[in-house]
Amino acid sequence: MSKQEWTFLTNHGRVFSYVAKYPCTTSRDLAQLVGITERAVQRIIAELAAEGYIVRHKEGRRNCYEVHSELPMRHPMERDHAVRDLLEAMGWNLENDQESI
Repeated sequence: MSKQEWTFLTNHGRVFSYVAKYPCTTSRDLAQLVGITERAVQRIIAELAAEGYIVRHKEGRRNCYEVHSELPMRHPMERDHAVRDLLEAMGWNLENDQESI
């Protein structure tokens, strides 16, 4: 009998954290990093953008993202924390870590 795998972060959290660190990454690269389909990444990005957590803009033919890490987490238990707190807990230093994949 094998144990069902689980993790502490959702795919939304993973996509958000990678976009924060790699703002000009592609959906294909994000899908490979997170371990989900490109379509799932595109849906998550659309949801994050609809809620204002990221803003998409074009740089040439590529999408790049601006992260609004000052916004609160969504769950009522965490609402008094900004998403920046999660990113920093994961080791991201947003001012210094942003780079391209």
